[in-house]
Amino acid sequence: MEERDSERPAPGRLSTRSVHEGRIVRLSLDRVRFPDGSEGTLEMIRHPGASAVLPVVGSLDEKDPEILLIHQYRYAAGGYIWEVPAGIPTGPDEPWDVCAGRELEEETGQRAGTLRELTRIYTTPGFTDEAIHLFVATGLTEGERNLDDDEFMEVVRMPMSKALEMVRQGEIVDAKSVATLLFAATFLTGAQEGA
Repeated sequence: MEERDSERPAPGRLSTRSVHEGRIVRLSLDRVRFPDGSEGTLEMIRHPGASAVLPVVGSLDEKDPEILLIHQYRYAAGGYIWEVPAGIPTGPDEPWDVCAGRELEEETGQRAGTLRELTRIYTTPGFTDEAIHLFVATGLTEGERNLDDDEFMEVVRMPMSKALEMVRQGEIVDAKSVATLLFAATFLTGAQEGA
């Protein structure tokens, strides 16, 4: 007779062994119980999470609002890629919206008048717990840009329709940026009509 789900031990981590603790991520080997009761070892990257923000220059009520994207050098991607501003919290107690606003100003030199939370995404749930909280910023005013030593980027202003076409053409391939742009275009603006 097959064991019923209610009689099986709950799936989850049984033990963990740290392999590497870095500035941003921690790698461990986790012994895990799966939903069918079997066990296995999985590599797990633990990440503090991040916020990402789509800066809207005008109003979301416009048919094709202008936005800011960054064209940033990413070693892991092999060169420059298009992204929305994003980053990790300064500590475990920094709220996600505060992180989004801080990263927006640091990377673009613009402050958000209003930040609206869109959704949360898991970047690669097959091996990391990294979750990114997505926001849209409106009512932008001049702030102070403050890049980290390893950040090399240009801020580019463009219509939302152009960014959506860049997603369609495979020019914007960063997952958080694709998700943020498509979420905003689908649920907040009429920009998808112009793409």
